[in-house]
Amino acid sequence: MPSGKTERHADVGVAILAKAPLAGFAKTRLIPHLGAEGAAALQRWLLQRTVVTALSAGIGPVTLWCAPDTAHPDFATCRASGPLTLRRQPDGDLGERMLAAFAGASALRGTLVIGTDCPALTPGLLRQATNALAGHDAAVVPAEDGGYVLIGMRQAAPRIFEAVDWGSARVMAQTRARLLEIGWRWQEFPPLWDVDRGEDLDRLNASFPASMEKPGA
Repeated sequence: MPSGKTERHADVGVAILAKAPLAGFAKTRLIPHLGAEGAAALQRWLLQRTVVTALSAGIGPVTLWCAPDTAHPDFATCRASGPLTLRRQPDGDLGERMLAAFAGASALRGTLVIGTDCPALTPGLLRQATNALAGHDAAVVPAEDGGYVLIGMRQAAPRIFEAVDWGSARVMAQTRARLLEIGWRWQEFPPLWDVDRGEDLDRLNASFPASMEKPGA
């Protein structure tokens, strides 16, 4: 990637919302399939992959918004991957926590908010979403299940996150309605798959075999 493009967009940040890989706390919908420890191990792999992806994009400052707090050692381990700021996720629903990430961003030209559930997210796609913000108010990467895996905005807009049925197949449709309501222009990218349900595990194993390896195996 030409150095000029990296410099031009160096003030677009990435905010990652992440749960600590604690047994019984992370990836709870996958516990029936993987067990509590297995689900936590998967979250550890997803967390590390997401942080490396965000840092590798080279688009601006990366902040890891941690739940339940910043104390888990895996969050400290992530900092060894590169410059990374740790912040505690506030209380509230997903929309309130994403809004807090936008409102707390220091980047001047916008922020991309992502979770850790989409291993298909790449540094190149983060750069494309960043470039989209140069000519749009927002950028969105939908998820195949009806949600989204990335939302980028040039500035915080509380209405985008109001009256949304988080965790449902209606999230992306409701988000489009909010964007239209406030008169924003946005760029939408092709949908990606994420890892939320048992049926996602076969696809994950086929695409990323290392994700399903047991620690110490």
